[in-house]
Amino acid sequence: MSELYDRYNRKIDYLRVSVTDRCNLRCLYCMPQEGVKPKSHDEILSYEEIKLLAAAAVKAGISKVRLTGGEPLVRKDAVKLVEMLANIPGLKDISLTTNGTLLPEFGEELKRAGLRRVNISIDSLDPQTYKKITRIGKLEHALAGLNKSSELGFEPVKVNTVLVKGINDDPRDFVKLIYDYPVHVRFIELMPISKRDPGLFLPIDELKANLAHYGSPEEAEGPQGAGPARYVTFKGALGTIGFISPISHHFCSTCNRLRLTPDGKLRACLFSDEEFDIRPVLRDNLSEEEIIAFIRNVLVSKPEEHNIAVLDKMDRLMCQIGG
Repeated sequence: MSELYDRYNRKIDYLRVSVTDRCNLRCLYCMPQEGVKPKSHDEILSYEEIKLLAAAAVKAGISKVRLTGGEPLVRKDAVKLVEMLANIPGLKDISLTTNGTLLPEFGEELKRAGLRRVNISIDSLDPQTYKKITRIGKLEHALAGLNKSSELGFEPVKVNTVLVKGINDDPRDFVKLIYDYPVHVRFIELMPISKRDPGLFLPIDELKANLAHYGSPEEAEGPQGAGPARYVTFKGALGTIGFISPISHHFCSTCNRLRLTPDGKLRACLFSDEEFDIRPVLRDNLSEEEIIAFIRNVLVSKPEEHNIAVLDKMDRLMCQIGG
């Protein structure tokens, strides 16, 4: 298999595929309360087109694919896409980021189709705070998804928690969670996409200071697919707590990601307004070599570091890009 590098000699082996910008929740940092305007059938990539791109990307050097959204499981036949991707020779890992609420319904099918790992977004373990952040969500539904993931043997199971200052910045409940379950909680700094209120931002270092109130955390090895997170644990705990700080301590020098939006735009950097429409390439019956050439050209746009100032000009919502 080939290897894929950008112009700063970073190895690119990870493709994040956002399959839809729709969601059954309305998280305040991701989309407006009214949701997003539905896109026409032609605007959204078909599963066949996603597989075509993914197969070319794997041929070029991608070894891991993560399905994201919006909420990927609200798209009809999402299990079918997992099965299609699992049949790509050379693809080593397929994972899913989900809010977990639909895992009780689809988890078993996803496992059979070839899904390896899940990240479940749960921003609070307090029912009222969870509803405040998601606007319409019920914590019990997300926890049912978390339990289903453990029951089915997905490994590792990660819990993603986006920090919102003054709302969910006390980690007490998550410390208790890792004593009770072998899960890996990752606290993630709020990304200022879509002109979010800067007063909601909490640096990861403040969260770490709060964590010290509940014991003496020790450095720990991260799970498979740890990515940019740095982990700690507590004596006697079954799981770990990780920290992802794209704003206060960025990890651009080790970024290995390429992103595909639901409407067929390839993005080399989350914090960039540059994106490239691959729909004509996929719909014009071009060869796999030509698709690979397009991917390599997109990587030329990958910056050495992200530019936060660009975010003020971006019209895209987080759900439209894929986190």
